[in-house]
Amino acid sequence: MVSSIAELISDRIGAMPAGERRAAQTLIASYPLIGLKTVAEFSAAAGVSSPTILRFVARLGFQNYPEFQSTLQDELAAQLQSPASRTLNPPSQGSAVSPMLEATLDNMRETFRHLSDKQLADIVAKLADRRGKTFLIGGRFTDPLARYMAAHLAIIKPNVFHLAGQESVWRDRLIDMGKRDVLVIFDIRRYQDSLVRFAETANQRGVQIVLFTDQWLSPIARFARHVIAGRTAVPSAWDSSAALFVVAEALIGAVTRQLEADGAKRIRELESLR
Repeated sequence: MVSSIAELISDRIGAMPAGERRAAQTLIASYPLIGLKTVAEFSAAAGVSSPTILRFVARLGFQNYPEFQSTLQDELAAQLQSPASRTLNPPSQGSAVSPMLEATLDNMRETFRHLSDKQLADIVAKLADRRGKTFLIGGRFTDPLARYMAAHLAIIKPNVFHLAGQESVWRDRLIDMGKRDVLVIFDIRRYQDSLVRFAETANQRGVQIVLFTDQWLSPIARFARHVIAGRTAVPSAWDSSAALFVVAEALIGAVTRQLEADGAKRIRELESLR
């Protein structure tokens, strides 16, 4: 399975010198559009030299800048696909389930392969911090994941809120958000403009954003402290959120373990109120 450029960056950024790391961060902040500009424009945006951009591209495994840009163009086309435009692979051996199952399992493996232990530990530490509030929200098809994660976190720690309803209702909650708080957002292609606007305003208030997205990266990535880029493509007109769901469950389990004493006490108190 071919890795996206965002996944290649996640895998290799730890070994990059400072200049190449700035190039990587600049690309992620405006993914993928800044990479479709000329080398000179990309280098100016990143504040590094043109040779640094070319070394960055080579480190990702590309022979030259046009090959790098061609891959980005393919990814941009994939971002913009609607369900109606996706090719539906015919089921093999008369089975409608097997290709879907194999693709979903591959998505899970690839998603976790590109997630570092440090990244997951940093997210767990932030979600387990009781000094701030935790807000969760998703898009048209991903909001059930946000609601599921919020329901679990609310049992083991206070001040967990799922943001539901209309955009005006979400925006009213911004007044309660500050620098100690975390906002978990689920957003996959085709990315939801209202979530992008909401994330931008939350970022301006200093809220730390954890983004669950796909391998092509929601525009919210430029505002996020942590980005979980999961694999979502399957042989269907619809993207699959299964890999993101498993990551969410892994984080729920890790936060529960980290808050073991306080969480257990809270669970006992909740049970006594039933």
